[in-house]
Amino acid sequence: MTAGLSTISFTDYHTAGEPFRIVEDVRLPIDGETVAAKRVFAQNSPELNAVRMLLCREPRGHSDMYGCFVVAPDDQDADFGVLFFHNDGYSTACGHGTIALGAWAVHSGRIVSDPDGVTPVTIDVPSGRVVAYVTQTAGEVTSVAFENVPSYPVRRGVDVATSVGHVNVDVAYGGALYASVPASALGLHVTLDHVPALRALGREIKWALNDSDVASHPRDPRLSGIYGTIIVEELGDTDRGLHQRNVTVFADGRIDRSPCGSGTAARLALLADDQRLDSGQELIHDSIVGTRFIGRFRPSGHESPGAIIPTVEGMAFRTGRGDFILDPADPVGAGFLL
Repeated sequence: MTAGLSTISFTDYHTAGEPFRIVEDVRLPIDGETVAAKRVFAQNSPELNAVRMLLCREPRGHSDMYGCFVVAPDDQDADFGVLFFHNDGYSTACGHGTIALGAWAVHSGRIVSDPDGVTPVTIDVPSGRVVAYVTQTAGEVTSVAFENVPSYPVRRGVDVATSVGHVNVDVAYGGALYASVPASALGLHVTLDHVPALRALGREIKWALNDSDVASHPRDPRLSGIYGTIIVEELGDTDRGLHQRNVTVFADGRIDRSPCGSGTAARLALLADDQRLDSGQELIHDSIVGTRFIGRFRPSGHESPGAIIPTVEGMAFRTGRGDFILDPADPVGAGFLL
């Protein structure tokens, strides 16, 4: 942390169990004409990274913590911009965070909202422009659905060597690049008692692919890299579509408690490509802790083959707000990870 920045204010939410820490005023410069450029600046800023670590690491956070800095949007057509962060850096997309930001924008009064209707909140994120649709009844937020950037399959049946043998994974883009693999192919179930193995194998698959050509974004190198591994368990068909449970192992072995919003978008692209899900049908997407997102899609005219426009619906709840203080005499400084 820099001298003069010893206190930082935050508002905390959780979306389907996954934390999201919102910092509206970081009081440090974040340069760049676009949010994507601001992300590059933040990645290379020792001062911003010190704040990120303070917010994410123990004793103020934990190894799987998530949050954001609110920044200026790309232009006046968006309500605000955002840089998503976690313990390993800055992500290009964050669906659970987008849901939380929609709720926060209404709760905080940043957006003039309809107390008995749906209010759009337009947000510039590093992967593009997304819109959160916040539904209220009698002034209470009851759900948030966000429409994501175009999402599409990237590569099917990629062979990956793991510690339990070779597996085939499917790579798709949903604002970030994800590798999907059935839990059965790893000899696992998406249950809490399998978390150590799920974490380890998800991490193996991510790093096995991260520097390969399949992890290269075709138009914007800033979006390259496998962000996470989605390990999927089938729960059967429904009258409205499909029911699945997943765990997403993101960044460097971090576990998403929610069903992962941008990961749900990537899953929808694969399911549409497989013709297992039609436009208008639903993916009931459960998390490893039993929370749920609902995914839908519509066709897209995007240039990438198989592209769709996904919508992911969930709910976020306020959990707290306050100030964190860094005492210059504190020997653990910006914190630590276990």
